[in-house]
Amino acid sequence: MSVEAVLEAHKLVAGYEQRTVLDCVDFAMHRGGMVALLGPNGAGKSTLLRALTGVLSITSGQVLLRGKPLSNYTRRQLARIMSVVPQMTSVLFSFSAMEYVLMGRTPHLGRLQSESMEDRQIALEAMQATDTEYLCDRPVTELSGGELQRLAIAKSLAQQTPVMLLDEPTAFLDISHQIQILQLLRSLNQEHDKTILCVSHDLNLTATFFDRVVLMQNGAVIDDGPPDRVITAERIEQVYGAQVLVDRSPTGRPRVSIPLATAAGDRS
Repeated sequence: MSVEAVLEAHKLVAGYEQRTVLDCVDFAMHRGGMVALLGPNGAGKSTLLRALTGVLSITSGQVLLRGKPLSNYTRRQLARIMSVVPQMTSVLFSFSAMEYVLMGRTPHLGRLQSESMEDRQIALEAMQATDTEYLCDRPVTELSGGELQRLAIAKSLAQQTPVMLLDEPTAFLDISHQIQILQLLRSLNQEHDKTILCVSHDLNLTATFFDRVVLMQNGAVIDDGPPDRVITAERIEQVYGAQVLVDRSPTGRPRVSIPLATAAGDRS
């Protein structure tokens, strides 16, 4: 792996109890990269994300952040470098939406230190960027899954880390908010040099917004490269077991569609 990598895995083996999910995975993210993890259910995408953040203990191999093992960092130090938006966000207490987003400022505060006006402004701007400002005073326990997901992204933005890892951040969102969030991530990547790793199931959104795609199957990386090389009809049939058509959208990016005979349930 290159010494320039911000986040990398060497020969990573990890899983749950007696079940191995990741089998000798090598992976690297360089500064300013915007990478999507693709693959069918059970491919190991979320497991890789959890191992890269230290949430999941690894069986063997090594995860390095800025060239140092994760174990060299305290949780507070990690939280100043890397923010994580999980696949499912659940909140048990009736914090207001603003209070929840302000939790992203915790790594930047001293012990028993309260949030300043600057912290509140940072949180407010994060909510404006994710179209959640109108929720400020609402209890998070009353929000829809999509609203809570956008708040989780706002909390990650308020954390102001150079590295962001997101597990299916658009899964509960309508198409308008899906596009808004991915445009925001791309802007953060291109204009603010954020390093972004995102698990995705949407082939077309991935092809549109990401410049690098890592394709996983059965706990291993089987392809890694630009969308037009990785997202092909042959690869999708091989990995997902589905026959699709892949052509080019007006932007020149790959576009995946379902053949008419398949969509109509052709029985001939």
